[in-house]
Amino acid sequence: MAYSGHDCESNGNIVYACTYHVVFCPKYRRKVLIHGANVRLKAIVVEVASATASDVVEIEVMPDHVHLLLEVDPQFGIHRLVRLIKGRSSHHPRQESPWLRSRLPSLWTSLYFVSMTGGTPLALIKRYTENQNRSGR
Repeated sequence: MAYSGHDCESNGNIVYACTYHVVFCPKYRRKVLIHGANVRLKAIVVEVASATASDVVEIEVMPDHVHLLLEVDPQFGIHRLVRLIKGRSSHHPRQESPWLRSRLPSLWTSLYFVSMTGGTPLALIKRYTENQNRSGR
Protein backbone atom coordinates (compact mmCIF):
# COMPACT_ATOMS: atom_id res chain seq x y z
CA MET A 1 0.00 0.00 0.00
CA ALA A 2 1.31 3.50 -0.71
CA TYR A 3 0.41 6.66 1.18
CA SER A 4 1.90 10.08 0.36
CA GLY A 5 4.78 8.50 -1.52
CA HIS A 6 5.65 6.05 1.30
CA ASP A 7 5.19 2.31 1.32
CA CYS A 8 2.96 1.33 4.19
CA GLU A 9 2.82 -1.74 6.39
CA SER A 10 -0.11 -3.18 8.28
CA ASN A 11 -0.34 -5.25 11.44
CA GLY A 12 -4.06 -5.95 11.16
CA ASN A 13 -5.00 -3.05 13.44
CA ILE A 14 -3.26 -0.10 11.84
CA VAL A 15 -1.60 0.91 8.60
CA TYR A 16 1.69 2.66 9.21
CA ALA A 17 4.87 3.99 7.61
CA CYS A 18 7.29 4.36 10.53
CA THR A 19 10.93 4.49 9.50
CA TYR A 20 13.54 5.46 12.07
CA HIS A 21 17.19 6.47 11.86
CA VAL A 22 18.99 5.08 14.93
CA VAL A 23 22.59 5.72 15.99
CA PHE A 24 24.32 4.18 19.00
CA CYS A 25 27.91 3.81 20.22
CA PRO A 26 30.06 1.47 22.28
CA LYS A 27 30.98 2.65 25.77
CA TYR A 28 33.61 5.36 25.78
CA ARG A 29 33.20 5.47 21.98
CA ARG A 30 35.88 2.79 21.76
CA LYS A 31 36.68 1.47 18.29
CA VAL A 32 35.77 -2.16 19.03
CA LEU A 33 33.36 -2.94 16.18
CA ILE A 34 36.16 -4.55 14.16
CA HIS A 35 37.72 -8.00 13.63
CA GLY A 36 34.41 -9.65 12.78
CA ALA A 37 32.41 -7.95 15.56
CA ASN A 38 30.92 -5.70 12.85
CA VAL A 39 29.79 -8.69 10.77
CA ARG A 40 28.34 -10.46 13.81
CA LEU A 41 26.52 -7.26 14.84
CA LYS A 42 24.88 -6.96 11.41
CA ALA A 43 23.68 -10.58 11.61
CA ILE A 44 22.23 -10.03 15.09
CA VAL A 45 20.41 -6.85 14.02
CA VAL A 46 18.82 -8.71 11.10
CA GLU A 47 17.87 -11.67 13.36
CA VAL A 48 16.23 -9.43 15.97
CA ALA A 49 14.40 -7.37 13.34
CA SER A 50 13.12 -10.51 11.65
CA ALA A 51 11.93 -11.97 14.97
CA THR A 52 10.01 -8.77 15.75
CA ALA A 53 8.44 -8.30 12.30
CA SER A 54 10.59 -5.19 11.77
CA ASP A 55 12.62 -4.41 8.65
CA VAL A 56 16.25 -3.35 8.36
CA VAL A 57 16.35 -0.88 5.48
CA GLU A 58 20.03 -0.06 5.90
CA ILE A 59 22.82 -0.79 8.37
CA GLU A 60 26.32 0.66 8.57
CA VAL A 61 28.71 -0.40 11.30
CA MET A 62 31.66 1.90 11.94
CA PRO A 63 34.44 1.01 14.40
CA ASP A 64 32.92 3.34 17.03
CA HIS A 65 29.23 3.70 16.14
CA VAL A 66 26.29 2.12 14.32
CA HIS A 67 23.72 3.63 11.94
CA LEU A 68 20.44 1.79 11.43
CA LEU A 69 17.49 2.61 9.23
CA LEU A 70 14.59 0.56 10.58
CA GLU A 71 10.90 0.15 9.79
CA VAL A 72 9.07 -0.69 13.01
CA ASP A 73 5.47 -1.38 13.96
CA PRO A 74 4.51 1.56 16.21
CA GLN A 75 2.60 -0.79 18.52
CA PHE A 76 5.82 -2.75 19.06
CA GLY A 77 7.86 0.44 19.51
CA ILE A 78 11.28 1.65 18.47
CA HIS A 79 12.56 1.75 22.05
CA ARG A 80 11.70 -1.91 22.56
CA LEU A 81 13.42 -2.89 19.30
CA VAL A 82 16.59 -0.89 20.07
CA ARG A 83 16.71 -2.37 23.58
CA LEU A 84 16.48 -5.91 22.13
CA ILE A 85 19.14 -5.20 19.48
CA LYS A 86 21.55 -3.67 21.98
CA GLY A 87 20.95 -6.40 24.55
CA ARG A 88 21.46 -9.31 22.21
CA SER A 89 24.36 -7.69 20.34
CA SER A 90 26.15 -6.93 23.62
CA HIS A 91 25.77 -10.40 25.12
CA HIS A 92 26.53 -12.76 22.23
CA PRO A 93 29.65 -11.13 20.69
CA ARG A 94 31.20 -10.60 24.13
CA GLN A 95 30.68 -14.30 24.92
CA GLU A 96 32.23 -15.28 21.58
CA SER A 97 35.17 -12.81 21.64
CA PRO A 98 37.26 -12.69 24.83
CA TRP A 99 39.22 -9.68 23.48
CA LEU A 100 35.97 -7.71 23.29
CA ARG A 101 34.92 -8.77 26.78
CA SER A 102 38.31 -7.70 28.16
CA ARG A 103 38.04 -4.24 26.54
CA LEU A 104 34.61 -3.31 27.90
CA PRO A 105 32.52 -4.47 30.88
CA SER A 106 29.42 -3.86 28.74
CA LEU A 107 29.41 -3.04 25.06
CA TRP A 108 26.92 -0.18 24.60
CA THR A 109 26.25 3.15 26.24
CA SER A 110 22.71 3.45 27.56
CA LEU A 111 22.08 6.40 25.22
CA TYR A 112 21.09 6.32 21.57
CA PHE A 113 19.85 8.76 18.95
CA VAL A 114 16.58 8.12 17.12
CA SER A 115 14.58 10.21 14.67
CA MET A 116 11.70 9.46 12.36
CA THR A 117 12.64 9.95 8.75
CA GLY A 118 9.43 11.90 8.17
CA GLY A 119 9.33 13.51 4.75
CA THR A 120 13.01 12.90 4.02
CA PRO A 121 13.32 10.55 1.06
CA LEU A 122 14.59 7.13 2.18
CA ALA A 123 17.07 7.09 -0.71
CA LEU A 124 18.75 10.21 0.72
CA ILE A 125 19.04 8.71 4.21
CA LYS A 126 20.30 5.41 2.80
CA ARG A 127 22.94 7.29 0.82
CA TYR A 128 23.99 9.18 3.97
CA THR A 129 24.41 5.97 6.02
CA GLU A 130 26.28 4.25 3.16
CA ASN A 131 28.64 7.25 2.86
CA GLN A 132 29.51 7.04 6.58
CA ASN A 133 31.86 4.17 5.73
CA ARG A 134 33.56 6.10 2.94
CA SER A 135 34.03 9.33 4.89
CA GLY A 136 35.91 7.64 7.73
CA ARG A 137 33.71 9.08 10.48
